[in-house]
Amino acid sequence: VPIVYGKKLRARLLAANRAKSTGDKIRTLLKGFKFSELKPEFPGVAEPRTGKSMGDHCEDMAKEWNISREAQDAWAVSSHRKLAAAYERGFFSDLIAPFRGVERDNILRPDTSLEKLATLKPAFDKASGRGTLTAANSTPLTDGAAAVLLASEEWARAHGHEPLAYLRDSQVSAVDFVHGEGLLMAPTTAVPEMLKRNGLTLQDFDIYEIHEAFAAQVLCTLSAWESEDYCRNRLGLDAALGRIDPAKINPLGSSLATGHPFAATGARIIGTVAKELAARGGGRALVSICTAGGMGVVAIVER
Repeated sequence: VPIVYGKKLRARLLAANRAKSTGDKIRTLLKGFKFSELKPEFPGVAEPRTGKSMGDHCEDMAKEWNISREAQDAWAVSSHRKLAAAYERGFFSDLIAPFRGVERDNILRPDTSLEKLATLKPAFDKASGRGTLTAANSTPLTDGAAAVLLASEEWARAHGHEPLAYLRDSQVSAVDFVHGEGLLMAPTTAVPEMLKRNGLTLQDFDIYEIHEAFAAQVLCTLSAWESEDYCRNRLGLDAALGRIDPAKINPLGSSLATGHPFAATGARIIGTVAKELAARGGGRALVSICTAGGMGVVAIVER
């Protein structure tokens, strides 16, 4: 875990670095110095406007949408099993670059079970007795990197590349989580705008890649799209967007089993779905990714 020093000491060190002479550097370091400045600060993922972490916010979402612990655990187990099966058949062999002997995500637990997950204690709401998010049905934050090559058809032809898929459209949105909306619910508002613009329904897709920031986030998103009340009163639609076939959602597993590398999850998902479509010989995919700060981005990928 990276440990950093506080704002005052950082400012002092920067000022000393800018000083011209050795004497000036020493004076800058010592003038007004207090030993309290040496107290380290540990990094956090809390939203500055609410003081809550993403997990705390998602716990609130799970309670609002009545998402059970059992449903979250079942989603997590399914993610691990689907990712393990994809590895076994070699799907990721040309997508992952081994590093220091590691050839697959070491978050993956192919032998996990509902019984094992049921033994874990809540990770965020530890006091009320109503906490449902655990270390297993929440995504572990990991280190990693990913990239996809985005190019025009002309450039691809000129450089001898066969496109795996085409990015047809995208949409970004945000929600007012400070005043009560779910922090990770922004994709629910972005999808209907993009569908309307393209003359599509929620069911007009062969694959749905929904970022598993938490199992509860996926289940809240699906519940919102199925809710007549939410779709009419929050999204301004005439009816609910409807149900998605669960077999088409994250068919190769996703972030619960893979991990959540910041700034790499989007590229990982796009790369995976592009190869999925190419392997199927064609089709249409809906990509849905929630992010911190109450934001979300969704996209249509086609082959």
